[in-house]
Amino acid sequence: MSIHVANLTKVYGEQKALDSISFEIKTGEIVGFVGPNGAGKSTTMKILTGFIPPTSGEANINKLNLFDHSLEIRKHIGYLPEHNPLYLEMYVKEYLEFIAGIYKLGSKARFRIEEIIEQTGLTDERKKKIGALSKGYRQRVGLAQALIHDPSILILDEPTSGLDPNQIIEIRNLISEVGKEKTVMLSTHIMQEVEAICDRIIIINKGKIVADDSIDSITSLKKEDHITVIVEFDTEPQQQELEKIELVEKVAKIDDKNWLIESSSRKDIRQDIFKFAVDTGLAVLSMQKKEKSLEEVFQELTK
Repeated sequence: MSIHVANLTKVYGEQKALDSISFEIKTGEIVGFVGPNGAGKSTTMKILTGFIPPTSGEANINKLNLFDHSLEIRKHIGYLPEHNPLYLEMYVKEYLEFIAGIYKLGSKARFRIEEIIEQTGLTDERKKKIGALSKGYRQRVGLAQALIHDPSILILDEPTSGLDPNQIIEIRNLISEVGKEKTVMLSTHIMQEVEAICDRIIIINKGKIVADDSIDSITSLKKEDHITVIVEFDTEPQQQELEKIELVEKVAKIDDKNWLIESSSRKDIRQDIFKFAVDTGLAVLSMQKKEKSLEEVFQELTK
């Protein structure tokens, strides 16, 4: 087991940032740790990386108790905080040499720096000052410093925040590649990011865990007690006639030919819609069930 958290609580004055949360992340998993702003994501990550103490509860990293073995545990963790703290006046390679010195890599430092520069795509930027790099490349430098000591666990807090679409894809691909060999805990509020690279999702809201499962399982758990279909007809039907179909509860016009039809039960109403089309001389050009997205489930759980 890479990360084990039990009844972790953090209180700031009268505000409870974390309210007795518990979860486990196994070796080799990429887990999305998501929630709205202020939900407790960064607080959890700062506790797990030893930056701040909890008020109560237990946390173990690779079977080591975080509070008894804080310095030893930091050797196992690579951490990229939300606000990537870099020395902008240092050159990329110089900065990584500095980080390698902190981790006391010794004779391994030169080889490891070259290896990590190539792995994170910084070869052409190695002789540039960090302050001259784009935000995307600064994130790569942040990932390089998190990886340089070859940790078994990566904790990444909003790693694609503020990046453009191309940079986001590049960083996602890099995290996915690294995640093949390491345990990754990834904080984000972008659901597409979770779907793209994560094996599992933990949703936190107001300091409490409200969901913890695979993405497919979480979306299926929140199925509605009715079915919604999107139908395209060859010509515009009469809305009041659509509403007369058995078990149809709601009809919404998307445009002249496309309609959203919602049933009042879990019964599949597609056959009834086809029958309606035949009886009224319409042709159905396409019909599909509207599945609930992860983003919709997230909104429901964090309202």
